[in-house]
Amino acid sequence: MKAYRYIVALICSCMLFSCTDLNETLYDQVASDNYYNTEMDVIRAVFRPFEHAYWSVQPRQLIQELTADQIATWKKDDWWEDGGKWSRLHYHSWTIEEECFKTEWESCFQGIMQCNYVMDDLVKLDCSRFGMTQEAFDALAAQCRTLRAWFYLRLLDEFRNVPLAVSSDFTKNTESNVSPDQLFSFIETELKECVRLLPVKTGSAGNGINQGQWNKASAAALLVRLYLNAEVYIGSKKYTECADVARKIISGEYGAYSLESTWDKVFDWDNDNSPEILFGFPSAKGFIHYVYAGDTFWWTVPARQVSYYFGDVETISLNGDHNCRYRLAPSFSPDDKPYNTRLGRPVAKFKKYPEDYRLKMYRNLGNSTREGMMLFGYLEYTDGGATKRVTSPEGGYELYLRDAVGQFKGTAPGEYPSDLTSDMAHGDHNSGWGYIKYPFYSDNDEGQLEADWVEIRLPEIYYSLAECEFRNGNFNEAGKLLNTVRQRNYPKAVVGDYLYQPDGPVILDEDELLDEWGREFLSESRRRTDLIRFGVFCSGVWWDKNADPDNHTIIFPLHRDILNANPKLNQNDGYVKPE
Repeated sequence: MKAYRYIVALICSCMLFSCTDLNETLYDQVASDNYYNTEMDVIRAVFRPFEHAYWSVQPRQLIQELTADQIATWKKDDWWEDGGKWSRLHYHSWTIEEECFKTEWESCFQGIMQCNYVMDDLVKLDCSRFGMTQEAFDALAAQCRTLRAWFYLRLLDEFRNVPLAVSSDFTKNTESNVSPDQLFSFIETELKECVRLLPVKTGSAGNGINQGQWNKASAAALLVRLYLNAEVYIGSKKYTECADVARKIISGEYGAYSLESTWDKVFDWDNDNSPEILFGFPSAKGFIHYVYAGDTFWWTVPARQVSYYFGDVETISLNGDHNCRYRLAPSFSPDDKPYNTRLGRPVAKFKKYPEDYRLKMYRNLGNSTREGMMLFGYLEYTDGGATKRVTSPEGGYELYLRDAVGQFKGTAPGEYPSDLTSDMAHGDHNSGWGYIKYPFYSDNDEGQLEADWVEIRLPEIYYSLAECEFRNGNFNEAGKLLNTVRQRNYPKAVVGDYLYQPDGPVILDEDELLDEWGREFLSESRRRTDLIRFGVFCSGVWWDKNADPDNHTIIFPLHRDILNANPKLNQNDGYVKPE
């Protein structure tokens, strides 16, 4: 197992409360004069909210991806119907009763309050008592301030109108919703201040033992996210501000970062050494590794026997068995006719450039190495010298994963089912390609479960700057920026045919720019946000999903329990408020 970074050890040593209990009382013992006796006590307190923050990427992943066009959770035989909640996310027909919205709201505010408790403690302490300089002490406090801004940026994006809690003293917080402009201004001011206070990354390698800590570049990257979506959030364009910050990050003003030579290295088991990661949550087998949770990437492949395909023939993986919640939305009907919608069709969008390395079948190559990102067709493995195929968890039919949704069951490749219905209620375990970004190494591999969660990576900054240039009419500059990243996805012999103008023949228009965001950041908790920024989240059509009747689904509702707990909160427009 790779050397475990000290910051994770600190976080894990402070796991005094279950991160999944959203009703707990936090820091009732930590916030005392007797707790802070050493510098290590201060560090432990500061980084305790980070473990919860890592856990919280799960509900965000669910609501960001299942409401968008690339990934869906349809019914698979008798699996994954669950009272229709996945269909409601897909069809944008959700109600104020959806638990996923409540979980996201509470997980963000729980993290915010954890940060507030720590920051309120720190202002009472004398840094010299712990042998720390004021600069180091302020930088440590800025860790919590940046994390709080990260939570608030999610709330602004998803709910838009939320209360503003800045202290553990509830009299200093707002009980009712503040305006998006006020929340935007708060996040912007906090991040600008934190960029000033936080340290610059040292060296040109990866974050190493500093993985999981904010620095100038990663805080600045949150400003890039804020500014890129400003027109959606507050009705004011901030592309100039976004481009200015992005250029500073790329130029190295906030530390040296560089792109990996291949797409997959940044997601691999040793990615604490990746110079592409601006901010990541540390993971390790035997400790926390939410990157491999069911709500993130563990359930992007077939259920049960697929562990054999990954090399665990004698035992089920130590992290538990896989499941099939997430699959790529189809490009074809059950009788192999292509859909022609502007949105969705992620496999077809990849196949537009057919020699893309990511289109390869995912395989473990041994010694913690792999290739490819997709699972499709028959999944064959060797057991006792015999070649076998992964079968369905029920029914026992051999799986043949198709880029289509239907009830194929044991239908052979090239043959069609008798019922050609294709929607969220008519799928099976053959329906849809699987996808794997973080490697699923076998129990025998040193790198199993070792990949860190990549929250911000350098291509996001390149793509954000490219979009700013595109929206300002600088199409060639936008193409060059995108090509800087995407050239690594294709063989050198043909890469020139796949590049955007002026480096290659491909024309970059708005549809292609959105498609390229989708290819590069597939299943990275942002697709909904990108669709909204391009103005197609509500009006768009994909697979069996029609345009929304209006635009109120651009933000999520406040759950019934949230409103009942605080009568001063206003429900978002278009949703009912419980009486």
